[in-house]
Amino acid sequence: MARVELRNGANVEGAWFCDTRCIDCGTCREISPATFAPSGGHSVVVHQPEPGDDAAELGAWLAAQACPTNSIGTVDHRPRPGRLYPREIVSGSGVFDVGYCSESSFGASAWFVTRPEGNLLIDSPRWTEALARPFEDLGGIAHVLLTHRDDVADADRYAERFGARVWIHTDDRSAAPFASDLLTGGAGDATEIAPGVVAHPVPGHTRGSVVFVVDERFCFSGDSLAWSHPRGELTAFRGATWFSWTAQTESLAALATATSFEWLLPGHGARVHLPAAEMHDGLEALVTRMAATA
Repeated sequence: MARVELRNGANVEGAWFCDTRCIDCGTCREISPATFAPSGGHSVVVHQPEPGDDAAELGAWLAAQACPTNSIGTVDHRPRPGRLYPREIVSGSGVFDVGYCSESSFGASAWFVTRPEGNLLIDSPRWTEALARPFEDLGGIAHVLLTHRDDVADADRYAERFGARVWIHTDDRSAAPFASDLLTGGAGDATEIAPGVVAHPVPGHTRGSVVFVVDERFCFSGDSLAWSHPRGELTAFRGATWFSWTAQTESLAALATATSFEWLLPGHGARVHLPAAEMHDGLEALVTRMAATA
């Protein structure tokens, strides 16, 4: 629970607040950008949900339940509105934001996908029965797909609970020694994990970074690719490129050639839904900008 005695003084007056345990992961700002904003190395409430604005109130609750440090709450300790996650990104998609981000992965988002051949968990939230039970109701987990070493979190516990196979690239394997399946290769290589589920190595953010594309519709990009709301374009994080910016540029260029998708669902950064052709053009434009600064 958020701690009122640690309320950040930069919050606007009102019921909702962030406390100073916030690690500035940005998760709340991606979920509810009208309510939360950065300030002095933390996130704070910059606009209180108005009375009767159910969408804004729900956004604040979604952010609170996703927050990895439980730093978001209300001064009047109002009760949470029941189970909010897993939350389907759009009705009928079978793709769910799972919330409950982990501090060990710096608040990265994780995703759950229902599939006839076996469900997927892409990256891992923190362990909680509040997710394990609905995962079980949805058919369990057949594969845990790890995009890179930073966002492993409690993947081992979910894999053990559901008897799932765990996939990670061999170059990041030290972060998940419990992995059952190792991906290999570099930019331009691809591995089909299950029908319609393809792993594309994208070395750059880390040496073993991978994006997973499902049905050439959904791209789960870890920390290799995201959307920027302020700029209205695709982006990559040069300041958080632990392996090689040049390699990441080459990887994303190869990804643009190898596949297409219309949903971009990252670990960090904003998610976006665009027509596949527009997404492709945006990815090529990003690669051009990256190459100019390599």
